[in-house]
Amino acid sequence: MTWLYSLTFLEIFFVGLFLVLYTGFFFRTFYLARQLQTTAWAVIPKFFIRSGYFILLLIALLGPSFGEADQSVNSRIRDIFLLVDVSKSMDASDIAPTRLERIKYDIRQLTDSLAADRFGLMAVADEAIVLSPLTADHDAVKRFTLDLQTTISPSGGTNLCSALEGALQKFTGDSSTRQSSKAIVLFSDGENFGPCSQVMVRRLKAYGVSLFTVGVGTEGGSTIRNGSDFVRDDRRQIVRTRLNRSFLQQLVTATDGKYIEADANATYLTELVSQLRAVRGQVVDQQRVAVSTNKYYYFLAAALALIIFDLIFTLRTFRL
Repeated sequence: MTWLYSLTFLEIFFVGLFLVLYTGFFFRTFYLARQLQTTAWAVIPKFFIRSGYFILLLIALLGPSFGEADQSVNSRIRDIFLLVDVSKSMDASDIAPTRLERIKYDIRQLTDSLAADRFGLMAVADEAIVLSPLTADHDAVKRFTLDLQTTISPSGGTNLCSALEGALQKFTGDSSTRQSSKAIVLFSDGENFGPCSQVMVRRLKAYGVSLFTVGVGTEGGSTIRNGSDFVRDDRRQIVRTRLNRSFLQQLVTATDGKYIEADANATYLTELVSQLRAVRGQVVDQQRVAVSTNKYYYFLAAALALIIFDLIFTLRTFRL
């Protein structure tokens, strides 16, 4: 028999408290019996009954596990391309410290949460730049994440749909991905300046690629620092960039993916990890293992039976 939990100070304390209180009860009962010149041995059976269900409850609390059952354990992997918008608008600070810096940190958390999966990394600007091909080396992906900067694109524009096309070509051109489950995660504020057609997005679904878009920014938006000044338009007006939620939502309508909105506390990562895990991964290893199960309910049932018996069965403590 094995135990799910170990005996702690709390359990030892309650055992000691039970013994101390019952010792006091015995002392008081036998003292009164002596004063009444009678016996009080009837309390002994009750002591064994109550000690019995107290011990059974304690055993149930510790989680006794015994008996073995065969269980099939599958190891699955997914191939995930991370596309990160590095346009100038990602320097906005409506999500602290900036949109891009927030995502760079979150990607490191994401790769840690999906330790068995392969990741690729692309910087998205006017053109898509592959910083890391698909790899199981998460440390390498994290190092390349540090290279993500808005200065990669001199013009500061974005062509999101061209990047999606590029990621799809990487999947279809890599023979190692043909049998695996594939997903693309696009981190962007939704500002897009290139042509985009739903035909291309539907091609993702045709090739079995799930698309997840992560909106980075707020509806209120933010200005963008440019040295000691702010980014300005052709009329010298300060530019304010806002999250284009509707565009990112439209991208996923033709796929089995989902739109998720980033937040400053990175709580959205829980949902994103859950959604990615729901993508059916390729089985790369399968084995059967023998496992023991927690049988606490046997001891709990026995304890409840003794408690009921204790309530029904009465003994006269003093014989007068």
